[in-house]
Amino acid sequence: MKEVKFSDRVSERAKKDILELQGKIENLNSGDLPAEMFRKFRLARGVYGQRQPGVQMIRIKLPYGRLTADQLVRIADCSDKYATGNLHATTRQDIQLHFVKLVDSPHLWAELEDAGITIKEACGNTVRNITASPTAGIDPDEPFDVSPYAQAAFRYFLRNPICQDMGRKFKISFSSSEKDTAFAFMHDVGLIPKVVKNEKGEPQRGFQVLVGGGLGAQPMAAQELYEFLEEEYIIPLIEAIIRVFDRYGERTKRHKARMKYLLADVGIVEFLRLVEEEWPAIKNKSFDIDKTEVPAPPSESTLVLSDLLKDEDESFKKWLITNVFEQKQAGWFGVRIRVKLGDMHSDTGRALASVVKEFAADDIRVTANQGYLLRFVNAQNLKPLYHKLTELTLATPGFDSTMDITTCPGTDTCNLAITSSYGITRVLEDLMLNEYPDLVFNSDIKIKISGCMNGCGQHSASNIGYHGSSIKHGQHVLPALQVLLGGGFSAVGIGTVGEKVIKIPGKRGPQSLRLLLDDYQANSLDGEYFNSYYLRKGKNYFYQLLRPLADLSTITEEDFRDYDHDEIFKTEIGVGECAGVMLDLVSTTLIEAREKLELARELLAAGLWADAIYHGYNTMITGAKALLLGEGVATNTQHGIMKDFDEHFGDYFCPSETNDGFRQIVLTINKNEPSEEFARYYVSNASEFLTYIHSFREKHNHTGEAEPKLQELVFGMDS
Repeated sequence: MKEVKFSDRVSERAKKDILELQGKIENLNSGDLPAEMFRKFRLARGVYGQRQPGVQMIRIKLPYGRLTADQLVRIADCSDKYATGNLHATTRQDIQLHFVKLVDSPHLWAELEDAGITIKEACGNTVRNITASPTAGIDPDEPFDVSPYAQAAFRYFLRNPICQDMGRKFKISFSSSEKDTAFAFMHDVGLIPKVVKNEKGEPQRGFQVLVGGGLGAQPMAAQELYEFLEEEYIIPLIEAIIRVFDRYGERTKRHKARMKYLLADVGIVEFLRLVEEEWPAIKNKSFDIDKTEVPAPPSESTLVLSDLLKDEDESFKKWLITNVFEQKQAGWFGVRIRVKLGDMHSDTGRALASVVKEFAADDIRVTANQGYLLRFVNAQNLKPLYHKLTELTLATPGFDSTMDITTCPGTDTCNLAITSSYGITRVLEDLMLNEYPDLVFNSDIKIKISGCMNGCGQHSASNIGYHGSSIKHGQHVLPALQVLLGGGFSAVGIGTVGEKVIKIPGKRGPQSLRLLLDDYQANSLDGEYFNSYYLRKGKNYFYQLLRPLADLSTITEEDFRDYDHDEIFKTEIGVGECAGVMLDLVSTTLIEAREKLELARELLAAGLWADAIYHGYNTMITGAKALLLGEGVATNTQHGIMKDFDEHFGDYFCPSETNDGFRQIVLTINKNEPSEEFARYYVSNASEFLTYIHSFREKHNHTGEAEPKLQELVFGMDS
């Protein structure tokens, strides 16, 4: 393979990651590395398999959606060089590049790192991109800017041993105000800023902490863990939560492996107890946030929006009303860019970067509805900026309005998608533009679409949601849409998940939207919010309203063709990539254990005691899992592995003169401070344990004799 070239701006840790990826690709191509094991590895490096064989999607991790003009140019250049020239903005404030050759992924990554961008842990069972309100720092309603907190969390958990191999992905968001514009209610950990008076009567920053939210096939709203927690404890708390999720979360049943199910199983009180139990092992009992990473705002301007609305250009005024808002910094404006389907050509991206350098602060934010936000635009520059954006076809009015539909790529690239999300989105947006033009001013009704039930388009968090499905009719299958209603925010700003109302043939999606909009306009009370109307009328009312569309007696041949497709529809769902892979082969599991032990030793040598301890913990858990799998014992949680190991192998691996079981030995991790002494002791035990695991298997496999008792191994440390 071609040598990867690094600039001086690429960190040593990033270089190591990139070269490791290239080495694994070489091992895969030579047949030395199983494809399934490599798949799990590459996902944690932002390399995601597409629906199309032989190419990858590269997910670029942009903490809280922030990037500079130069970084946007670099992404555009990389898309031209390695992908298709398209930049796809996602609902998690990432940018994705599609149709990348696997062998090119290390080179692409190196070029991104040169610009200060990473793809590390953008996919897989890791802490995914940490999102935040794109208006953070300029939001008139915010108590303080959450941007530096999101940045600090990103840095803290990137490459952190506690979240490299969890049961499933883990998502964190920071909203800028109680309006919850970053959807804290649907995250594993959601944080909403607050300021209260402390005992001295001084203002104290902190957060309301929500946990256990999530979308997917069974969406759940998050529960409150703390009404208020001081800012210095936020990152340590998240670490403790991740440790609990890592230890007790499901690992075999993929559909039950999110934190929302763990919380539902144990309850909020027991969950908090488990979190507090982890506190002794936390590396930092408090963590001060570096707020200097966010630049100070420019000096104030003087012109106000009302002056500009006197302009006679109606198109300009519509854009001002729907896409521009006055920041909390008087005289400065945020300009929101609506991007259809979230797709922007690389040439447009480079041109936009030039516009940003001329008219705005060097701080672009990707938004959760797949657009972009420019910040600190001087009022006097709004008109010339509008003309520049118009030339780039980036001045379409109606940002985040009903007409601005959020959608995932669907069957265009995704393995799990059932139907075309892009196709139905185009049709519905054109329908509203032609038949309901005033909806460009409506920001209360949100429409979101996903190609399947998994929710990348966030359909469960919208007032009107659709997700791709299928309906069997005779010997054939036709593309369908599941209609969900009542999600998003209530009239008083409480986050809710939508209810499934009815499934209809996909080509009847436009009719369903007409029925819903016409009914709402005709029968809602004056000023009644859509979700309030839905609750007042009830689910059955809307089921009966849409029921005629589910009648299959009138379908035509066209109903068997999905949007953007000429061929007759058939379901072709590939293997899911988003959660990584469970590797049940004993040999590959032992390889994982050895790799974790090597990482523990490296971190021990570097003096990173807490990180070394956690890799030592994972070494023992993974080694125990390998032995259990070899005996045909199913495993699902790390806690279960410890229990099952004691039951099946306790007599062999624990000294008879002690009462300590394997579980007690391993869990000294959360009963001791992460000191150098404990780190060296714990990693040494992990090393010996793995040695004996190999000895145990070798003797058992080659002689068939009863397994030897390994009395020499002495575990434990007083807690």
